[in-house]
Amino acid sequence: MDINTNYLDINTIKKSPADNYKNLDSSKLEDDSLRKVSNDFEAFFMKQLLDISLKDSTFAGQGSGSDIIKGMYTDTISRQSAGTLGISDMLYNFLSERKK
Repeated sequence: MDINTNYLDINTIKKSPADNYKNLDSSKLEDDSLRKVSNDFEAFFMKQLLDISLKDSTFAGQGSGSDIIKGMYTDTISRQSAGTLGISDMLYNFLSERKK
């Protein structure tokens, strides 16, 4: 039985985990996190709008089951449309300028 050791690099093994983070650009991580938070806020805002506008709708039937279906529908639509309305862009730009 042959063991493939081509993937082992002695220099990589000797490095401590902290060495991996020395050249890490934290501003890029902060920007990505800020973008995600902005998109999440837009999804939340869109879900609230959809919940209010579809409150009296009967597209999913009537009864308690329809409320569950409407909730799943509005949640999916809001998550899929996050970042498309422009609210997240405005929020991201505002917060990134305030951060500097």
